[in-house]
Amino acid sequence: HRDLHSFPTRRSSDLKIMEVIRKVLSPREYQILVLRYGIGGGPELTQKEVAKKFGISRSYVSRIEKKALDKIREEIKDEF
Repeated sequence: HRDLHSFPTRRSSDLKIMEVIRKVLSPREYQILVLRYGIGGGPELTQKEVAKKFGISRSYVSRIEKKALDKIREEIKDEF
């Protein structure tokens, strides 16, 4: 499991987004987004692949992913 501080970032906005992710997401939400979007350089997995890794349904992965993205959007809406 990679630490957010080890992710390659180029802009201050990237750093801000990573801070927000670390602050507002639960560990499970964070891990699901890391796997879904390849954060930190890993491969991007499908919802089905993530579901298999966690032993949950694809639809549950979808709900967790949506909730996590909503949390991030809410937190940064006035920042950018």
